[in-house]
Amino acid sequence: MISVNLVAINVYQVVLEGSEETFHRVTLDPEFHQTLCAGTNTQEWVLIQAFKFLLEHEARSAIAEQFDLAELPQRYPGFVCEMQDRLGYTQLRKERGW
Repeated sequence: MISVNLVAINVYQVVLEGSEETFHRVTLDPEFHQTLCAGTNTQEWVLIQAFKFLLEHEARSAIAEQFDLAELPQRYPGFVCEMQDRLGYTQLRKERGW
């Protein structure tokens, strides 16, 4: 299970629960949130989906303890498109002609 809590302005604590619980401090700036979903999803849901993405691409132990979500496209070039798909933003753009 993944839990997300706001701890400061644009900063969240993400906890990957389980037998080996891990804690991560992640920054999600409003501009990057808009890039990923145009505000159609909460920041918490975006972070949950981002961590699901990360867990599909790397071991839990490899996920940094602290990072800015906007850095992920540098490591994963398809991150933004994948997240837009996961968050329903790609489909919404098509439906509304954005």
